Amino acid sequence: MANRERPISPFMLGQTYRFQITSLMSILHRITGIALSVGALGLVWWLLAVAIGGETYATASACLSSPVGMVLLFGFTLALVYHLLNGIRHLAWDAGWGFSLPEVYRSGYAVFAVGFALTALIWFFVLWGGA
Repeated sequence: MANRERPISPFMLGQTYRFQITSLMSILHRITGIALSVGALGLVWWLLAVAIGGETYATASACLSSPVGMVLLFGFTLALVYHLLNGIRHLAWDAGWGFSLPEVYRSGYAVFAVGFALTALIWFFVLWGGA
């Protein structure tokens, strides 16, 4: 007979498993995937506004250039960069690279550091690098 005390799901952080960077990265990868799906709807809205033009585009432009819109765009950029870099990390794992525990932690911290740096660089050019 099966042990009824055994957890059903491995996602039992705090009860069964110790929280670590790999747990955080897995959770963030899922959250950023959802955020990118929602952000894609915003991108479609903006593209439709561009196609329609006139007042529709002016409204979309005003929304996206507002402080709240800029924060959402920054968050979308951060989610996109993080999800891309963590996806590349997973592709490396699929190829059999980076499975030792020190490499897993090193690549995890690298994804965070490079993700923030690349997002900051993108927004530096967005805000101050224009013509």
